[in-house]
Amino acid sequence: MFNRFKRKNDSDTGPKPVRIGNRWAAPAMIACAIIGLAWIVVFYAISNTDVTIPWYSDLGGWNLVIGMGFILAAFGFAMKWE
Repeated sequence: MFNRFKRKNDSDTGPKPVRIGNRWAAPAMIACAIIGLAWIVVFYAISNTDVTIPWYSDLGGWNLVIGMGFILAAFGFAMKWE
């Protein structure tokens, strides 16, 4: 309705803002999800065996918290992805 009253100086010929996307968000999301999943899978794979990883086996049940933390971080990166 008001487009016909637009003055010539009001046109959209000015500089447009440069859109800077979060290019790092998708790789970070995928990396965190894979690390978290691998962390939990390795924990369950070695939990009832004689295999011990010095710092990994000492964490015990906290390995689930760490793995889920990586997965939660992946969801956080997913929100930054445009």
